[in-house]
Amino acid sequence: MVDCIVTSPPYYGQRDYGIDGQLGLESHPKDFIDNLSEIFSLCWDVLNETGSLWINIGDTYWSGKGAHKSGETKQGARRFGLRPQDRPGDGGWARPKQQLLVPHRLAIALQDAGWLVRNDNVWVKSNPVPDQVRDRCSVSHEYIFHLTKSRWYYFDRTDVGRTQKSGRVLPPLDTWAAKPSSGAGKHRAAFSEELVRIPILTTTPPGGIVLDPFNGSGTSMSFARKQGYRSIGIELNKEYCEHAVSHMKNLDSEDTLDLEI
Repeated sequence: MVDCIVTSPPYYGQRDYGIDGQLGLESHPKDFIDNLSEIFSLCWDVLNETGSLWINIGDTYWSGKGAHKSGETKQGARRFGLRPQDRPGDGGWARPKQQLLVPHRLAIALQDAGWLVRNDNVWVKSNPVPDQVRDRCSVSHEYIFHLTKSRWYYFDRTDVGRTQKSGRVLPPLDTWAAKPSSGAGKHRAAFSEELVRIPILTTTPPGGIVLDPFNGSGTSMSFARKQGYRSIGIELNKEYCEHAVSHMKNLDSEDTLDLEI
């Protein structure tokens, strides 16, 4: 059983990782949300009753215009040809210019499945990918949902709270201006340690275990290890697994050197 689950699943229609069984390329966003809901139901089974689930997930728009033709360089990794949302829609969620509201649809699906939604924290990006649009605001945020199994769960704001002049510690705000990842090997959408800091430090008890079921480059694992927690990562991509293992071995070597010194 684990105490804290911190993860960022593939975003809908944003990446093709070229791995059998990957999520995010379903023909309709509802299928994507159903698949994620099934995975998080498995997370429920391994999460302690006092544990927390944190999900970072971004949104997208339905396009219906076919394959991407722009030469804008920063869009390259996200516009990999004909994406699901570039195909003709269904006239409902999937229609041109429609914001799909994937993050909140997922949160509502999990709420309906029994999860308790505690926060829809907002990650404000300092350097967002530029939107090639003329008739709406440019998107510069994502969501990090905090969910629990019940009303009573572990939460310690000591290390990340806002200290008042009186000495009283208030909880952190639900708006996070965290820097993006500075680099994580060949992973194209890596977690930032700043983004996992509040989730892990507030909801992992001493000696606790952190799980990331979409481990990627292993940011959640490595940050948890640095804080003295145990960690588990699950990842389909063998190359990302090898990168995470190498990084964890380096951390262990650094710990050994510190002990020797």
